[in-house]
Amino acid sequence: MDKDIIKRLILEYQQMAWETELTERELELAPELNYVLVGLRRAGKSYLLYQQINKLLSAGHQKEEILFFNFEDDRLLNITLADLDLIKTCYEEMFPHRPIFFLDEIQNVKGWEHFARRLADQHYRVYITGSNANMLSMEIAGTLGGRFMIQPVTPYSFREYLAASGVEIGDNWIYSPQRTDVVRMFDAYFRYGGLPEVQALPLKMRRAWIANLYNKIFFGDILMRYSVRNTQSLKIMIRKLAESVKQPLSFSRLANIISSTGTKTRTETVIDYIGYAKDSCLIFDIENYAGKIVDREMNKKYYFADNGLLNLFLMDPETSLLENLVAIYLHKLYDDVCFYNDGVEVDFYLWEHQTAIQVAYSLKDDSTRTREISALQKLSKIVGCNRRIIITFDEAETIEDAAGKIEVIPVWQWLLS
Repeated sequence: MDKDIIKRLILEYQQMAWETELTERELELAPELNYVLVGLRRAGKSYLLYQQINKLLSAGHQKEEILFFNFEDDRLLNITLADLDLIKTCYEEMFPHRPIFFLDEIQNVKGWEHFARRLADQHYRVYITGSNANMLSMEIAGTLGGRFMIQPVTPYSFREYLAASGVEIGDNWIYSPQRTDVVRMFDAYFRYGGLPEVQALPLKMRRAWIANLYNKIFFGDILMRYSVRNTQSLKIMIRKLAESVKQPLSFSRLANIISSTGTKTRTETVIDYIGYAKDSCLIFDIENYAGKIVDREMNKKYYFADNGLLNLFLMDPETSLLENLVAIYLHKLYDDVCFYNDGVEVDFYLWEHQTAIQVAYSLKDDSTRTREISALQKLSKIVGCNRRIIITFDEAETIEDAAGKIEVIPVWQWLLS
């Protein structure tokens, strides 16, 4: 690359990082560590870099110390591994400082991990983003050698979504006029998800934007990256995962469902496809706490990383979106999220916290009410349950029984608790 172009870009990116308006995210990065930020496309990884830059500037660092590069810039299409070192050389010719590196979407440069490892070995501070977990293959992770913290980046939480709309939640918001704003704004978050760019769009444009993003994930992050030849099988599998977010699915059952549509697919192929969808950060899974080792691996529940993406596939979405949103929140906060299925079915069980959670859109139907309460009562006799919760769309109460209480909480309130 031409050195003059690189130097112009260094100055341009410094100014961009300085001027970008930010919505504060809940994620905190320790200033003494190096990070690789990974996550779904458009989840806000670049803006987290800007947020970290602004925190460093507020802490006394100078703007000239920042060396930011966005490797999806069309002016960098032909950049090579050798050019990465040239960027460092150009910076050193311009400034007398020791740079802090912010390398955005660096996975577009083949062999980038060797450059990143060398920077870490030389005790530079480095922040890196990438669009998918393929960045963290065993080979790359081995090269980085434990010198970087891996930090997942997810779409907005509901609290962040409200903050981006100018709604700050106080301690007693549930009893204040803010409650009306929270409930009103929740419906859009519930249906269209928390991707930051979606929030800025008019409601009528959101579905089309999300559909376009899904196509980029499907064709770019999965189909092309992994050279998938059977496009139809992959489409059917993802649609079936969307229709089944509330039930466990085995690899063999998925293979049979796909094959029944006339596209013969092996179980081994389905296992690969699931891996591709997880690597692209489109989906995540949880295991059956009560299952044996094989069952835990082969018979999981699958959820989508954002409600807006899931909603593309559903005709009657409310109950599936509700459980998916609860799964997203739990998966983000806890490492011990499972479901329980062995004689009794409970949607989520946090085994370290001994917390059991059922999800029901409404408890007004007597049969639904009996089923959800009975499942929690049975589970409390099998495993430890310090806390039992039923999350609804908009209903609240406390149910007393011999084991204590069952909390019924509206999802919009639970997400802010």
